[in-house]
Amino acid sequence: MRLLHSFTSSLLLAGAWTINAASSWSFEDATLTVQGKGAGVGAGAKEKLNPASSLPKSVTLGATDSLKLLLTTTDGKKAKRPHQAFLTLTDPTTGLEESFVLNVKESGKGKVDLTHKDLPVQFLTTSKPVPASIVIGSFGSSAPYKSKVFDLNIARDANVPLAIPEPPTRYAAEKEIHHIFRTDPKSPPKIITIVFAAGVIAALPVLLGVWATLGANVSHLSKALGNAPISHALFFGSVLAMEGIFFLYYTSWNLFQTLPAASVVGTVAFLSGSRALSEVQERRLAGQR
Repeated sequence: MRLLHSFTSSLLLAGAWTINAASSWSFEDATLTVQGKGAGVGAGAKEKLNPASSLPKSVTLGATDSLKLLLTTTDGKKAKRPHQAFLTLTDPTTGLEESFVLNVKESGKGKVDLTHKDLPVQFLTTSKPVPASIVIGSFGSSAPYKSKVFDLNIARDANVPLAIPEPPTRYAAEKEIHHIFRTDPKSPPKIITIVFAAGVIAALPVLLGVWATLGANVSHLSKALGNAPISHALFFGSVLAMEGIFFLYYTSWNLFQTLPAASVVGTVAFLSGSRALSEVQERRLAGQR
């Protein structure tokens, strides 16, 4: 009875191993060829790849060489086309991976060609052999396959400069910008102000003389103030206030202080001046001027 039990267990284990083997992706009849430029058909180094182990020595790909990988993908023991099949190179220093798609037919036969121009610049600058793996997978319950099959030694031509692309733009915080503003405008020297102020004051007697010559009647001042005292007073006061605002702007005020004050005084001057001029026109129409 014990012997029968052991025999049954062995059969079950063998059946489980057979089922597991039948439900795994792999490859067979894999040939790796490295052929130089201009070499005849069939020339170049050839290596047979084993899905269970890696090649003991690295494969060298020169600047003018072409690498060709031929294989047949299998699902268990049957040749079959998978959903995905790649030859994947991994940079041993940075861990960067680049996958090259195998062109697989319905029969499971697939191939991929590789040259220097197909490789990213990171692989062309590495000094260590690059591990090359085969990755096979598809839909369904079959386990995918991924394993290193050889090491690729990428040899560059030292006489040909390597064109390294510019690094991509990285957006980050810039250094703090310190704005330098212009200093506030300054008034001219006081001596210039005094000279021009003296010129204006000296012109006042001349202005009064011309005014009297043209027939200005000062005797109407009392009558004008009697008819519209508020309008005349506000108009005359607004003119003086506007001159004062201009003086303050010239000496100490800035534009933001001057504009509000000038707006208020200008509005008063417009309203009171309109009423004062109306009063003067009424006296002119009455023949009093």
